[in-house]
Amino acid sequence: MAAQIGAPAAAARAHEELFAYWASLRRGARLPARRDLDPAGIKRLLPTVSLIDVISREPLDYRIRLAGTALYGVYGREITGRSLSEVYASSAADYWRAELGRVVRERRPSAGVHNLAWRGASHLSILWLRLPLASDGEQVDMILGYDAVVGLAQLQSGIRAA
Repeated sequence: MAAQIGAPAAAARAHEELFAYWASLRRGARLPARRDLDPAGIKRLLPTVSLIDVISREPLDYRIRLAGTALYGVYGREITGRSLSEVYASSAADYWRAELGRVVRERRPSAGVHNLAWRGASHLSILWLRLPLASDGEQVDMILGYDAVVGLAQLQSGIRAA
C-alpha cells in the first residue's frame, strides 16, 4: 500500500484537476455522462479512478464498475464488479451508501476523508472525491470517483533529532 501514499497537498491538486475536467464536460445544468469521459483527459489520475454504478433506486445500492489498478493495493484485492457489501464491512458499506446517496439525490459532487482503520491501517486515510454522471443529463446513474491515500508520515515536519 505504501507505493500509493501521497502528500495531502498533491491529493488536493489531483481532486481539483479531476473536478475541473468533470466540470468542463457539463452542458449547462446537465450532468456529464459516462460516454463524455475520455480517459486520455485524466490519464495521470487513472490508477485511483473508479466508476460506480447505481444498481437500484429503492433502496439505493451500488456496484464498482471499474477500479483503477492502484486501488488493488488499498483494498488488498480486485474490487471491480463487486457491490459495496462485498467490498466493505457493514459500517464502512453504510458510510459509502450514505455518501453516494447524497451524490445521487443532490446531483452534486461530494468530497471527504475516510480512515483506513477497517483495513488495519489507521495511520492512513483516503481523500475521496465523487462526481455524478447521468446518461440522460438528469438522473444520476453512475459516479466517477477518485481516491488519494495519505498517511500521517506526510503530516510530519521532517525534522529529526540528532
